[in-house]
Amino acid sequence: MRLADTSAVRDARPAALPNADADHAGEPLARIVLTFVVAVTATACSPLLHVASPMLAIGVETLIAIAIAIAMPAQGPVIAIFLMMFQNVFVSLFSPLLTGPSELEFLKGYNFLICAVLWLVAFARAVVSQRPPALNRLLLTSTAVLAVMGIYFVIGLAREPKAAAIYLRNIALPVLLFQLALLAAANHRIRVTPYVVAIAVLVLICGGVEFVFRDAWLDITNGHAYWRLEEIKATNSGVWEREMRATGKVIVGIKDLFVVDFFNTSLLKGLGLGQMLRLYGPNISPVSFAYGVGFFALFLLAVGRSVLGALAFVLMMLCGVKGAAIMVLFVAAAWIGTALVGPVLVLGGGVVVLVVYAALVIRTGLQIGDYHVIGLMGGVNGFLHAPLGRGLGLGGNLTEGFSGINWQAAQQAGAVEGAAESSVGVLLYQMGVAALIPLGFYVFVALSCWRLYARSGILLLGLAAFGILVVLTNGLFQEEALFAPPAMGFLMLLAGLLLGSQARQQDSAGPFMIRK
Repeated sequence: MRLADTSAVRDARPAALPNADADHAGEPLARIVLTFVVAVTATACSPLLHVASPMLAIGVETLIAIAIAIAMPAQGPVIAIFLMMFQNVFVSLFSPLLTGPSELEFLKGYNFLICAVLWLVAFARAVVSQRPPALNRLLLTSTAVLAVMGIYFVIGLAREPKAAAIYLRNIALPVLLFQLALLAAANHRIRVTPYVVAIAVLVLICGGVEFVFRDAWLDITNGHAYWRLEEIKATNSGVWEREMRATGKVIVGIKDLFVVDFFNTSLLKGLGLGQMLRLYGPNISPVSFAYGVGFFALFLLAVGRSVLGALAFVLMMLCGVKGAAIMVLFVAAAWIGTALVGPVLVLGGGVVVLVVYAALVIRTGLQIGDYHVIGLMGGVNGFLHAPLGRGLGLGGNLTEGFSGINWQAAQQAGAVEGAAESSVGVLLYQMGVAALIPLGFYVFVALSCWRLYARSGILLLGLAAFGILVVLTNGLFQEEALFAPPAMGFLMLLAGLLLGSQARQQDSAGPFMIRK
């Protein structure tokens, strides 16, 4: 069984769609090339122009984003994917011209600026135009979630303006990407597969070069200058001191930054698994890169590019990130289980597995003083003391107070003062009971995709549904799970494409239908 005419992934399984016509033909090569030229231009302009004038860079990037949103709205979501994967490597190229870590962090925010403008134009057009009726519930619900985030941003802005802005970007981006993709797919016929495959190939090439020729990769990308700025930031924030106390590792050279225990945990040493030199990728973050490559691995497998999918899986394993590996294995197991026992049993069993997994990690983490678990418990304690929250930017890894955490005392107490290393913990600490609104919305979107997956069997719907659920669970123990764009962001973008396409089909063809 297959979903009838889900045009966002129409080219993924053409044999499953009867009566194929010219509309089902492959995406024109000229359009693909133009899209990537625009994506590269948008990504490269920000650091290039910022060096001359930050205001010039902001103005030009805003105009570029407006032009994309007006002239090629259907390509907005794939341009967003490119931005999130490659922005930092362009920042690294220009890092020798930067003055300090604060400028480096500012440059990393241009991808959010472009995505926010793309979303704003799409949202404004949706407000003043006629929308498919099936779209209204999703649009209104997600807008309500953004409104709640905005309220807590205003609250936090008065006390921690910089941190509030950073956390607004991190917390809101998955929902913005969801709406951007939802509106694009609801109003345009989109074939994302050729674009995603092309981006995945570029990512595989970058990861492969880094793995085989790491010194050359650092030279080509000006990585030494980039990491000197990161070194200053990590020293000032106390991150390296915390890691040194926890692991005994002393940073001598740049490559020491990349050496970790296998999957970054000491629990596997008993299995004879030693240390590894993890990959950071073009977005220069092992966790973010691993989630991105894991997403590509599953997407490629779902659309029949099994060789590329296998290569992406290997690359993801070389990042040494447990959460991303768990996401890939969980989704793959859900696909297989659905074929064997049906979608309902798999959903129920999957929820049980995730609950047990979370309970075991919390119990083990409290026993060994794991930073992620005691960070989560700090968020829970903060929620109990202030159930209505404190405002965005108050508590979390990206605040100035993070450097002042006494980790030894926190390990003895079983919780940090504040919240850290856990996106769910940070949300509970900052937003209180209102944190259940974005968390509940993720569950709602996952179940919406699952219902379509149960009726159609389309693997990409299963990826969106089960991927969101497992990344949401990982958010208990990782701040990046919900806040890094290639993690929850890419999954919500995919869900938006699928649900938006289904809403458009309902509007044009009547009730949702299943065809064999």
